[in-house]
This record gives sequence, C-alpha cells and structure tokens, in this order.
Amino acid sequence: MPQLIVLPHEELCPEGAVIEAQPGVSICDTLLANGVEIEHACEKSCACTTCHVIVREGFDSLAPSDEQEDDLLDKAWGLEPHSRLSCQARVDKTDLVIEIPKYTINMVKEGH
Repeated sequence: MPQLIVLPHEELCPEGAVIEAQPGVSICDTLLANGVEIEHACEKSCACTTCHVIVREGFDSLAPSDEQEDDLLDKAWGLEPHSRLSCQARVDKTDLVIEIPKYTINMVKEGH
C-alpha cells in the first residue's frame, strides 16, 4: 500500500505524518481521514484552491490535472510546478511526499 508522507506544517501537522494511503482515494480525503484537517472550502468540488498541496515526490505517478483544476491552481497562493488540488489528485501505487503551503487564499477558515 502506498504511503502519503506529509511534511511538517506549523498548524495542521506540526510533526509531519506518514499515512497508509488507499489507491484511488484523493489526497484530501486521505489527509482528512487521518486527522490532518486540510482546508476544503468548496467541499472538494474543484471550485476553490484551499486544499492546494505541493507534491515534492511522486508527482509523475498522479493522473494529469484537467483544465478546470489548472485554471484554479493559477489562483493558488505559493503555486509551484508540482502543485495540485488535493481534492482532485488521487493516490496511485507510488508513495507521495507532500507539502501543505503555509497560507491559502481563504482569508476566513470555515467553522472559525
């Protein structure tokens, strides 16, 4: 089973995490199911950029992003060549190392 290796994030995952991931499940759903409360203001419908992650290793194992995701990513804070919306990127059979950016364009966190 592939692993999702989350680099430390000051608020969401201070120690980092190594998570057993289920192939075919989105990075976002995998994080949420394992206690990493990544923002997802549009409820994972590919309508915002709050679940933006940077895939540091394993990027090429992901299915390519579609035009809608690419258009949204252009608005993401801290966009990098290996950026993806975690609600759209599904784990395959390869381990992934991801970084959750420090900021999102969502100025007010849901539920706060």
